[in-house]
Amino acid sequence: MRDPARWLKPLFFTVSLLPLLVLLFRALFSDLGVNPVETLHHTLGDWTLRFLIITLLITPLRLIPGWNWLSKMRRMMGLYAFFYATLHLIVYLAIDQQFDWSAIDDDITHHPYITLGMSAYVLLIPLAITSNHTMINRLGNYWKKLHRMIYLITALGILHFYLLVKADTREPLFYAGLFCVLLILRLLLAGRKVT
Repeated sequence: MRDPARWLKPLFFTVSLLPLLVLLFRALFSDLGVNPVETLHHTLGDWTLRFLIITLLITPLRLIPGWNWLSKMRRMMGLYAFFYATLHLIVYLAIDQQFDWSAIDDDITHHPYITLGMSAYVLLIPLAITSNHTMINRLGNYWKKLHRMIYLITALGILHFYLLVKADTREPLFYAGLFCVLLILRLLLAGRKVT
């Protein structure tokens, strides 16, 4: 089979929807624990971070002989990160805060983890908007520079998570360690033609 992406892309697309489907199934059967809003919010945030990490992981994995097809999955993984981030934000705005803009403004102003989360989301927007062939062709080399912002966005997301959990920091520290490894790999590959 010449191009595994032809059949793997639909599989990746479907599997990437599973976290949301599981969450909806749990909500349908009132299985979201004592604080359903918090469970929704945190689970969607976790999956946002996971998809950001998966997107970054694709570049070094492409160096494995025969795995160049992974480049066709990177954009979809990035868009899934944006999708889960948007759901994460919607739960916060609509369900948690019920569109109380003064409370939201107060949160952003007085809670650094929310400021960082909002900043990461705002930076994700241009990446999502420019994730199509038309924008890639129009922006040229600038497109690559713009999309390298995913490293900053991921760092902000990890810091947002770290400041949120306060007590048990093992999970955000695991993501931070993984991110550092990926960043080092990126720097080592900087001289090679890997995007």
